Amino acid sequence: IGLHEIEELFAEQIVDEEALQWSEREGAVLARLRRRLGALLLEDKPLASPHADKLKAAMIEGIRQLGLGALPWSDDLARWRERVAFLRTQDESWPDLSDEALLESLDAWLAAFLDGVSRRSHLARIDLAAALKSLVPWEKQRELDRLAPTHVEVPSGSRVPIDYANPAEPTLSVRLQEMFGLLDTPRVAGGKVPLTIHFLSPARRPVQVTRDLASFWANGYKAVKAELKGRYPRHYWPDDPLIAEPTARVRPR
Repeated sequence: IGLHEIEELFAEQIVDEEALQWSEREGAVLARLRRRLGALLLEDKPLASPHADKLKAAMIEGIRQLGLGALPWSDDLARWRERVAFLRTQDESWPDLSDEALLESLDAWLAAFLDGVSRRSHLARIDLAAALKSLVPWEKQRELDRLAPTHVEVPSGSRVPIDYANPAEPTLSVRLQEMFGLLDTPRVAGGKVPLTIHFLSPARRPVQVTRDLASFWANGYKAVKAELKGRYPRHYWPDDPLIAEPTARVRPR
């Protein structure tokens, strides 16, 4: 029996289907048009214009296999996500942007941004920032800079970035001389969470860690001064750090 006879005899049972599947080897969605009689494949050929929703679904499956690292992250966007993750540790009404949560809900937040995307090389086109920020309600986006600022202005006048990589312990790495005169530890989350301060030497090497500035000035500063003054004699090592002039230079002007 030939194809012509099959099509005549079983016309009502023959179905046309679009088969879209992510190919790890090709790094692309393969789209085929197939005609079937049950399990019998009668025709199989490339599909030039696949259904958009089916294409997106196959691409999402490909992204799940590739992992979120395949998406076009920028440093700024990665830091933005860390800030949201920190705020979620304080208030669970902030969205969960963990890798697990994002991968599980890809079709909900990323599908709308996959128009024309069918290959791994196309992922660079995605507006990932817009896609992720769509998960954060507008009123919370307005609160983000207040509750989890990107920088702190220290007494020397420098704007020092806050590191939220560990959401349980946001940190500020700053040279010791830039913090003279500041008694209270800088805080985030509306004043609820003190920053962990990593004091740096003039060569920007870590020398001390504290979450309690007042205690450090009273109990730890003298030992740090004694250790570093011999190594950095040209730098400013006042006896009383609470009345000393903060500086980002070797010495105050």
